[in-house]
Amino acid sequence: MHKGKGMKFVGDSRISAERKPNIPKDYSEYPGRTEAFWPNFLLKEWLAGSVFLVGFLSLTLAHPSPLEGMADPTNASYIPLPDWYFLFLYELLKYDFASGPYVLLGIIIIPGLAFGGLLLAPFLDNGPGRRPHKRPVAVGMMLLALVSCIWLTYESASHVNWEKRAEVNQPIPPSQQVEINKEDPGYAIYKSNCMSCHGEDLQGGSAAPPLVGIDRSADEVAKIAQNGTGQMPPGMFKGSDKELEKLVKFIMSVNKDAK
Repeated sequence: MHKGKGMKFVGDSRISAERKPNIPKDYSEYPGRTEAFWPNFLLKEWLAGSVFLVGFLSLTLAHPSPLEGMADPTNASYIPLPDWYFLFLYELLKYDFASGPYVLLGIIIIPGLAFGGLLLAPFLDNGPGRRPHKRPVAVGMMLLALVSCIWLTYESASHVNWEKRAEVNQPIPPSQQVEINKEDPGYAIYKSNCMSCHGEDLQGGSAAPPLVGIDRSADEVAKIAQNGTGQMPPGMFKGSDKELEKLVKFIMSVNKDAK
């Protein structure tokens, strides 16, 4: 179409010339089976996600993650544990049917069937109803998976002494971290007698607690070095009395700086 000099207007038959209001379609013909994505479905998803996020953040603030110290490869008595969201798989491997000669069942076949079943649940139960009693297969499989994960996680966590584990493997808090004077004569004695368990900077290890921030007198530290305590056997210190005095003086000076 020509209008004016050199001006051309080109129309596209695929674009409607009539403007339609931005109103979702009428789904009244399908009651309970479908709904408009915007804003009905999207609003419900947003509300559900917000409630979960607020609850998760509140949980992390109320119960911070238990951090442990640095790994000590020389400690054969330390039992490593996976993170809490893998504890149910860890517990599964303790049962006879999923361990030993049947370990492949525990690490591949059983988890594979469980997760594969959850993926196939929508296809195994594809009825038009949305209420739980109309989707017995999918709802039943989901409840079975949820109960199994909760029970196995509980069973795994109940056999662990978390207080003792945290006490032994707890790293030094930032407020108690101090600079270690490695030129101190007592540090050389500490290095040859205590470093293998308590760490280079007295930060503790997987088998021994930190030596920074302890509430002990000099006599108590000397007795523990000679006689041991808890998991520490006697006779770990193999120096002379003068070396023991230098060691105790070094440890007490570190703790004095940490206060």
